[in-house]
Amino acid sequence: VMKKPVLILVMIKGIIFDFDGVITESVHIKSAGFSEIYKPYGPPTVNKVVKHHKANGGLSRFKKIKFYHKTFLNTSLSNQEINHIANQFSEYVVDRVVNAQYVPNALEFIKHSYGNYKLFISTGTPTTEIKKILKLKKIMKYFKGVYGSPASKSNHINVICTKNNIKSDELIFFGDSYSDLEAATKNGLKFV
Repeated sequence: VMKKPVLILVMIKGIIFDFDGVITESVHIKSAGFSEIYKPYGPPTVNKVVKHHKANGGLSRFKKIKFYHKTFLNTSLSNQEINHIANQFSEYVVDRVVNAQYVPNALEFIKHSYGNYKLFISTGTPTTEIKKILKLKKIMKYFKGVYGSPASKSNHINVICTKNNIKSDELIFFGDSYSDLEAATKNGLKFV
C-alpha cells in the first residue's frame, strides 16, 4: 500500500535582510564611494574597483580594500592603513545612505512583518556604521539583531540561530548578492 506523501510546513520565525539594495537603494552610493577613494590612482583602477565591488556585494569593505590594493595596485596594506581608508569610505557614504530612498515596498514590508517575525540585518557594512544608519533612518526599532562586518554572514546566521533559539529552516534570507545566497544555502535557509 502506497502512503500519501506528508507535507510538513515549517513555521517561519525570522527574516534576515541584507541592507544595501534590499532595504535601501544604496548600492550606487557605495560604488561612488569606492570611485572617490580610488580616483587618485586613475580611471583604469577606478573602473576595476567599481566593477569588482558591483560583482561582490555583501563582501566586507575591509576585504575589498585589501584586495584592491594588492591586486590592482600591487601594494600590501597594514590593518591600520586599511582602517584609515575604510574610515574615509565611511565618511563619504554614511549621510548619503541615511538619505537614500527605500527599495519600493521594503519599509512597508518591514513595518508589516516585525510584529509577526523576528527581523534581523546581515550586511557587509561595519556593525557600528549600520546601527548608526538604522538609528538615523529611524528604523532600528524593527530589528531584533543587527550584524555587520568584520564577521561573515554565515557567522551572523549562526549567532542569530543560537541567540534566538531559531532553527535555520525557520529563517528566510532576503538578499541581492552571491554572498547572501551562499550564506543562506550553506546554512540551510530559504532565500529570496
